[in-house]
Parts: sequence; structure tokens; C-alpha cells
Amino acid sequence: MTLDMILIGLAIALHPLPVMALILLLSGDRGLRKGLVFVLAWLACLVVVIACLLLFTGGTPPKKHTAPSTAALAVKLAVGVGLILYGVYKQRGESRPRGEPAWLGKLRNASGWSAAGMAVLLQPWGLVAAGAATVVNADLSHAATWLTLVLYCLLASSTLLAMELYATFRPARATAELQSLLRTITTHQDQAVVLLSLGLGLWLTARSLYELT
Repeated sequence: MTLDMILIGLAIALHPLPVMALILLLSGDRGLRKGLVFVLAWLACLVVVIACLLLFTGGTPPKKHTAPSTAALAVKLAVGVGLILYGVYKQRGESRPRGEPAWLGKLRNASGWSAAGMAVLLQPWGLVAAGAATVVNADLSHAATWLTLVLYCLLASSTLLAMELYATFRPARATAELQSLLRTITTHQDQAVVLLSLGLGLWLTARSLYELT
């Protein structure tokens, strides 16, 4: 479980859209406050998903080859195949010029409530679903499981936390460097999505097929 959670958390952290959204929030009026709202709402969303799964399982993993265990693996397999197909689709369209989505630019003038809502909407829900399907196998009787879950949430939020902290303690440097990062991500967002989708998709698919058989 630990390796799967780390890989999924890393893929979530590197997804370009939430990073772009936070940079735009930070560049607007009262950016630090709205950025903090975005990060906290993002982290809270991950915690709520995990908490709901743990309440459902009672913190005890289902036995192998039972209906709940098979259903969790089927979800991971579906997410893996979906990521591969999406990665292939995006790869075929890479040559098309891309810019900052118009709706994303409106975040510069977003309210605090809008920032919180966007943190929920911009979660890469396919990856979050894969993480949730993995949490089904969490055994809360082991301290290592708790550590893995905390590490997953922090890792999935690490990029956003780092940018918020950087903008807080180094505001002058952060403004220029985050804008430069935004331009880079805008130019290469499709390539990043392709790499993340294909890499994690292949892993989840192979892992799920192995465990199902």
C-alpha cells in the first residue's frame, strides 16, 4: 500500500492545474490569504475522502478475493486504464498551441469562498479515486499505516504548501519566480499531463491486474 500511496500522492502534487491556480491566486489582491484558503481546502478534501473510506472499512482491510477487495482493485484498474487512454489522447494533441485557460485567469480576482471551491473542483479526482481505492486496504492497527496516510496527504499537497510558504516568507522573490513557473507550466502542461497519466496509469493497471490474478 505504501508505495502506491506515495506514487499517487506524488502524481497529485505534480499535476499542473492546481499549481497554476494557486500561482494566480497568490498574484491577486490578498493573494496570501486566498492562497492559504485554497491550500487548506485542498488538504481538507483529501482528509475527508480518506476519513470516509476508513469509516466505511472500520480501519480493517477486507480479505483478498472478497467483493470489497475486488471492487477496490477494479476501481484502481479502471483509473489506470483511463489514465493511459487520457495520456494517449493528450499526446496526440500536444502539437496544438496551449495557453492559460480563460477561466483560470479569473482566479486573480476570486473571493475566498471561490478559492475554497476551486480547491475542491481542481482536485485530480481520478488520482484521488485511485488513492481512495488503495486506502480500502489500510490497517489502522499498525502505526506505519497512519504514517503512510499522513505522508500521502502531505505529499499530495507538498507543491502547494511549498509555494504558499515561499510567497509568505520571500514575497519579493516569489512573485517573479512563481510567474516564471506559471509561464513554464502553461507552455508544457500537456507534456506534464501525458507523463503523469501514462506513468501512473501503467503502474496502476499492472499492479491491479497482478493483484486480481
